[in-house]
Amino acid sequence: MSSLIPKPQMQLVDPQAQMVVDVLQSIGLPHENIIASQEERAIIGQALPALIESLPHDVKQGARYLSKFVVGAGFGLFDYSLNAIWNEVVLDLHKKVIAYGLDIFYDAAIGGKNREFYQNEDDLRSIKDSTLLDTCRKLELISETTTKKLKHMLDMRNDIGISHPTNYTINAYELLAWLTNCIKDVLNDRPTESALQVQAFIQNLRTYTQPLDSANLASITSKINELASHHCGSILRTMFGIYVAADTDPQVRKNISLLSVPVWQASNDDFKYRLGLTLEGYNTNLHKDKYELGVQFFQAVNGNAFRSDAERAIIVDGLIDTLLEKHHAWDNYHHEAPVADDIMSYIHNQQDILANFAPKLIKVFLMCRIGNGRAYCSGVSPRGSTYYDQLLGLLGDQWAPTALAAFTTFDIQVQLSEDLCRKQACKALEKVKAGVVNQRLQECIDFLLTNLPANGKAPLDSRFKQLTAGYLTWT
Repeated sequence: MSSLIPKPQMQLVDPQAQMVVDVLQSIGLPHENIIASQEERAIIGQALPALIESLPHDVKQGARYLSKFVVGAGFGLFDYSLNAIWNEVVLDLHKKVIAYGLDIFYDAAIGGKNREFYQNEDDLRSIKDSTLLDTCRKLELISETTTKKLKHMLDMRNDIGISHPTNYTINAYELLAWLTNCIKDVLNDRPTESALQVQAFIQNLRTYTQPLDSANLASITSKINELASHHCGSILRTMFGIYVAADTDPQVRKNISLLSVPVWQASNDDFKYRLGLTLEGYNTNLHKDKYELGVQFFQAVNGNAFRSDAERAIIVDGLIDTLLEKHHAWDNYHHEAPVADDIMSYIHNQQDILANFAPKLIKVFLMCRIGNGRAYCSGVSPRGSTYYDQLLGLLGDQWAPTALAAFTTFDIQVQLSEDLCRKQACKALEKVKAGVVNQRLQECIDFLLTNLPANGKAPLDSRFKQLTAGYLTWT
């Protein structure tokens, strides 16, 4: 029988609206284009019931600003309704962010030293609307198309909403379009499957205090490799944040040190460089514990090459001094390699060789590669030579002239007085030549390869000076 009871008709056109207009006119206030016409309100009234009906019951129950939209539209205050619907969009995006994970969102939205000021739900209010949209898109909480629609709505809200002075009159069809975007693209939309996978992964990682076995690690790694690189970058940022947090369980840190390696490899370089800047910020702001843990994280993922240029320049310069000290000390064959390994952890490619430490680095590596002229191991650290050859092979056209210049320095000239050192110097030059494309530089290297075995002064020969005149400054 209940199905025979007619539903009450939704009345959205307030019959008293015109009375308000008459009052405004009678007391001498502006009264035109304050309230939308009855025809405009009728258009809203006809379309609104079906749109509202499409929302799930639980969504409707919490949509307070949607109620304010209905009141404003029914009374004819369309600019007020635009503000109301935008507020509903923002609140729903906040709910999505909270469900997805605040830490992940803040890691993606806030960079540098400001990150520590964003921790709980209340801090969402401090996030600019445009940042909220961009970050939700990045995390796939909303689609690219939805982001564009909402950005247009935000522009309109800022330009013609009631919170900003304007003479623009919103028509019913514009208002309905924005309402439709809100309901269909936000209130009725849920995060993608990939986004939910990321959320579940991070939530489980925080609380999983059991050691990861090889089977678990392999399974998780395969899932990570299926995610888009930007999702991996979001995971990486959050893993780093958990790792350096003071209250993180030691076993969780151990698990992160294992899982961070495949996540690091699957992430884009820009995420890695940003983490390097974050690490530098810990040091600059005297967050000693966080900085030390961050250094551990970068070592675990072999990420020292992505630390900031300023940090790398200082650290590598100090390591070069240590390497030279080890080279001249007792048992240098054994002690050189660990230091060389540390240095090369900061240098993965030619771009990692910074100008402020390149001459010193190349000279010291050449000195170690040329060796001490003793018969044992041909004068060169067996393990260290691997790292020396690796760097020399990276020099290329950009840094080969610096290597050639090093052969003219006093320290290396002293070494080249030994026959065995000259043989090792030629092997070093072969490594440099392998990475050189420029034919003139190849000719310069060939000159040394031809003349150096019999004459340690070949780098000072006038013919060599003439060949290198375009690359070296001779005095």
